[in-house]
Amino acid sequence: MQRMFQRAGLVYADVVPVTNTSAVDIDEKAFQAYFNRRYGQQQEWIGLPLTQLLQNIGLGDGQELNLAGLMLFGRYPQRWRPAFGIKAVAFPGTQLADTRYLDSEDIGGTLAEQFRDCFAFIRRNLHHVQRGRGFNTLGELEIPEAALEELLVNALIHRDYFTSASIRLMIFSDRIEIASPGHLPDSLDVTAILQGRTNRRNPTLTEHAAHLLPYRGMGSGIARALQQWPRIDLLDDPRGNQFSAVIWRPEAEWQGATPQVTPQVTDEVQRLLGVLQGELTRAEIQTALGLKDRKHMHNAYLRPALEAGLVAMTLPNKPLSRLQRYYLTELGKSALQR
Repeated sequence: MQRMFQRAGLVYADVVPVTNTSAVDIDEKAFQAYFNRRYGQQQEWIGLPLTQLLQNIGLGDGQELNLAGLMLFGRYPQRWRPAFGIKAVAFPGTQLADTRYLDSEDIGGTLAEQFRDCFAFIRRNLHHVQRGRGFNTLGELEIPEAALEELLVNALIHRDYFTSASIRLMIFSDRIEIASPGHLPDSLDVTAILQGRTNRRNPTLTEHAAHLLPYRGMGSGIARALQQWPRIDLLDDPRGNQFSAVIWRPEAEWQGATPQVTPQVTDEVQRLLGVLQGELTRAEIQTALGLKDRKHMHNAYLRPALEAGLVAMTLPNKPLSRLQRYYLTELGKSALQR
């Protein structure tokens, strides 16, 4: 029902009151700086209490903060909404299932703080390159910062806040993935957003965030990111309720003209992707692969594909259900094509 109201534009997650919050949970100094910068000293608002100011600009209901107020100016929003942060991990290779990692951080705070700390994580885990300039000059980030900014801000502002899940930032040796909860809303698809069409899932949050983050709100962010760095894949996964941006990293400067050999999925997983047509049961997959040992099929083929996000379950909350089937995700289809 909630999803139906959301699609009809009758309810937005960003204006839902956050129970047990109040104006005392606002970072008043940050809010006043923003308010004065944007609205100035408007005579009719001089002397009004903080609660009234928040209500006047749509960040509260006169008693409690709404989600937009909490995520933009809350002292620590994750106290009430622990999932609304960013989980960032840098892996040494190309596989999500890798048990090793180079760096990991759970990033919280307001959206502006998340943007700042997430970008710091990106900077320390990407290479800085000279791009033909002198040895003693400061290196540039291997992927243009403007492209990364656009994609990160879009994830923070346009994610589905009715879904209690974190944004995931994953840095691999060959790519960066920014996975945002919530697939594209309504009739939007990847082609539409590339043409500049937009649909504000969180209109109140978007209005204010445009004055706090590098966001223009005109539907041109994705196009600007691609203009800066064309090697970006956009993957909409309605079944998994997720939208991902995959930013492919460049060949390292020190490798010169030698082709970069990037290890992809294992041979077993590659075989699995090749036989997974439509939705298949575990038994059907095993038969298609010509395998007799169910345990081996699960450990060597199915589990790595699930952990890498290449394959998904039709009943993710009931992994042992007899009705369970498996299908290729958009990332899996992309890997199969490559």
